[in-house]
Amino acid sequence: MRHCNFNLPGRSSLRVGLFVLFCWFGISACGTTGHKFDESQFGAIVNGETRQAEVLQLLGDPYQKGVENGSAVWIYEYNRFNLFGNGTSKDLYIVFDDKGTVESHQFMSN
Repeated sequence: MRHCNFNLPGRSSLRVGLFVLFCWFGISACGTTGHKFDESQFGAIVNGETRQAEVLQLLGDPYQKGVENGSAVWIYEYNRFNLFGNGTSKDLYIVFDDKGTVESHQFMSN
């Protein structure tokens, strides 16, 4: 007959286990949504002049595309959050007219 020998963890093993659990929780408490984009290009976008192709060159593909009141809308968004500290949020919202030219745009960040 085979016997199993169970060793209960000592205090040092328990401390190591708690430390590993705490580190894992700290790492998992962070996250991101969206895609990074270069917000310094905001000034290069001009209402009534900049076209969709130019926006693509400046910023790449948007995180989201949609329609608002019949106009195409592109959203560039990047959010990094952390349960234990400051997060980062930046959003660029671009509305195009029916010819594919920027009608309006706005940038927000924290």
